[in-house]
Amino acid sequence: MPNPKHKISKSRRDKRRTHKKLSKPNFVLCPECHETKLPHHVCLNCGTYKGHEVVTVIEE
Repeated sequence: MPNPKHKISKSRRDKRRTHKKLSKPNFVLCPECHETKLPHHVCLNCGTYKGHEVVTVIEE
């Protein structure tokens, strides 16, 4: 098994890991009820998608 010949510095190790991170999800406003929702998803507040009612929402 090959082993490293020299110690990898913390700086070099961290440079390699710069792309391993989480990004926050993008939100858009629903054109019907103006609540935030994920793009290309049904609005959970009013149940519409692209101006058409897709899901009936039961209000409690």
